[in-house]
Amino acid sequence: MGQRTYKIAVIQLNLNDKPENNLKKCLSWVKDAAKMGAEVISLPELYSSHYFCQSEDVDNFAYAEPLYSTSFNAFSDLAKELGVVIVVPFFEKRMAGIYHNSAYILDTDGSEAGLYRKMHIPDDPHFYEKFYFTPGDLGFKSNKTKKGNIGVLICWDQWYPEAARLTALKGADVLFYPTAIGWHPKEKAEYGVNQYGAWINVMKGHAVANGVYVAAANRIGLEQYLPNTDGIEFWGASFIAGPQGEILAQASHDKEEILIAEVDLDLQENVRQNWPFFRDRRVDAFGDITKRAID
Repeated sequence: MGQRTYKIAVIQLNLNDKPENNLKKCLSWVKDAAKMGAEVISLPELYSSHYFCQSEDVDNFAYAEPLYSTSFNAFSDLAKELGVVIVVPFFEKRMAGIYHNSAYILDTDGSEAGLYRKMHIPDDPHFYEKFYFTPGDLGFKSNKTKKGNIGVLICWDQWYPEAARLTALKGADVLFYPTAIGWHPKEKAEYGVNQYGAWINVMKGHAVANGVYVAAANRIGLEQYLPNTDGIEFWGASFIAGPQGEILAQASHDKEEILIAEVDLDLQENVRQNWPFFRDRRVDAFGDITKRAID
């Protein structure tokens, strides 16, 4: 039946640095997570650079990399060396003019277990991602690895129950959410508590509704690379939740950390047997869900 328990980790980091420095840093932190017993390890969204989407600037396309180049080679070698699965979110250059916000799922032998391209692309003040990223075209997938079935969704995807549902229905044990989310400093006092609360609550809801583990890996730190702006204060607070929404591990708002928790497939099965949400879905009545609006 394969492995019934395995340990997962999310790594929370300050990534406000040059790509070559972020690469070295992330390689080192993945090694540390493996030493702590983690078998499946996720980095935050767009690990290799500061969060450049605070502005619309064609010079930032220089941060993109072709498939199977720098990030793939470095983390593929590391996955094989350590015998772990690594989720590596990166800025993909598919061709001139087409770029994606993507993630490799690298198996324990260094091979590619899957590739995910972020499906939902936001366009908010200082989160101008539509300028850079073409919406994903690979769909929602469960990626079979030697440790377990891994679903990967990225940041803005975390607000959509449909994305979580479809990934879980394809067999994912865990939904990983590499993330780059934070506060606008001027709004933090008024809206910060509710914004953070909504973020964690919606993902805990995905865990409950689908009987899956959920693991969110955020970045930390104030990234203020644009002159005359307040930047973004990334709120950290990465976490891992179990299939009843219970928090298994929780990070701070402002420290670099590794969170580790155990995935127990027997527990997951027991939860789904007692809360049989999949059984009771009225799929015959859901046809309108594919419409933009029900007029």
